[in-house]
Amino acid sequence: MSGVDYRQAGVDIDAGNEAVRRIKALARQTYTSGVLSGVGSFGGLFGLDTSVSDPVLVASADGVGTKLKVAFLAGVHDTVGADLVNHCVNDILVQGARPLFFLDYLATGALAPEVVEQIVTGVARACTANGCALLGGETAEMPGFYAAGEYDVAGFIVGLVSRGGIVDGRAITPGDRLVALPSSGLHTNGYSLARHIAFDVLGLDVRSHVAEIGTTVGDALLWPHKSYLRAVEPLLASGRIKGMAHITGGGITENLPRVLPDGLSFSLDRRSWTIPPVFAWLQAAGGVPDAEMFRAFNMGVGMILVCAPGDADGVIADVRAGGEQAWHLGEVIGADGHA
Repeated sequence: MSGVDYRQAGVDIDAGNEAVRRIKALARQTYTSGVLSGVGSFGGLFGLDTSVSDPVLVASADGVGTKLKVAFLAGVHDTVGADLVNHCVNDILVQGARPLFFLDYLATGALAPEVVEQIVTGVARACTANGCALLGGETAEMPGFYAAGEYDVAGFIVGLVSRGGIVDGRAITPGDRLVALPSSGLHTNGYSLARHIAFDVLGLDVRSHVAEIGTTVGDALLWPHKSYLRAVEPLLASGRIKGMAHITGGGITENLPRVLPDGLSFSLDRRSWTIPPVFAWLQAAGGVPDAEMFRAFNMGVGMILVCAPGDADGVIADVRAGGEQAWHLGEVIGADGHA
């Protein structure tokens, strides 16, 4: 009786080695001056910038959620890699941090090196755009754990901010203004509801063209999560930004209160922006109430900045000068409902 090997048990070590070979070349393209080790080490080494006074590390982790199901159906995998990085970058940006390095985790039932390469291509592209290094990660082959052709990804980011530059919302007071920056679509949230409406209620597939949004279902739902680093970073040193909210799961309804001091709330001017077509289409097709839409989706608002009334116009002008859109979204109000 001949013995069995790891490949027969479902793990292809050679495919894993090939995936790592492809990843190494992509990771090297992202290296910054702080990188002290290469892919393949047991741990990634990174030298801190000693010119930052009283440095504080800021860390976060996240995934892409069921947006991956759309990627599986479309056979497009690089955009979810970029989503992973940009979501994490925004999560530490709201505390005033710039990213230093990123690590990824990818798990699948059977490794397909070409799919891994697509995912990491998106990760590396976004790392380069955000000025952070892809320092390392893990690729796990877990036979019997995932359906054929499916995988999960997670990202881990570490950034740096000086203690005096931390943005924590403590100085926010009634009357402060809310400045909105637009999303580029659903980003990485609300996909269980969006998929249910598109695929179950309407019976569409990723190739179906939707007149109301002017594109296919797949293209609309896979549009990458936007990074706001380049637009917001130049504003941080001025001290005008009192607080920031990344509008992710829970929408504006649940994310903006996370940065407001206890006892404060907010008022939005719903006339200040037009809800993007993809959200209007989903709402009409699913008969989704307004309140549920604003809890499940970002509704076209990807980032909110909070600043003093006298600073709002200048902040908007500076964001626009940097190539991003921005507008007056509303204001902070007190417990009595007044600014």
